Amino acid sequence: MNSSKANPASQPDDENPEWTAQEIQQARPAADVLEAVFGPGTSKIVLRGRGRPNKPDRKVNQTLRLDPDVLRAYRQQGSGWQARINQVLREHMPQYPS
Repeated sequence: MNSSKANPASQPDDENPEWTAQEIQQARPAADVLEAVFGPGTSKIVLRGRGRPNKPDRKVNQTLRLDPDVLRAYRQQGSGWQARINQVLREHMPQYPS
């Protein structure tokens, strides 16, 4: 195993000096300085929540009990079997007046 002393990339240099204790204490999160450095509204553009963005038509996680032979038939069709079941259900969905 290589130690950090043997790896020159892990050593401070003129362009990337090691931080002093005072610099660490004065450091602020990037979110605090983005607008001051790059202009108003920047933090909303650059910073985002964790994970995938929410879609307007999100799917609902619902347990559905299916007969084994029905499930097997759709799974044997390969990738996208859940979307195909969803499409069949949509095509046979009862239409209620709005």
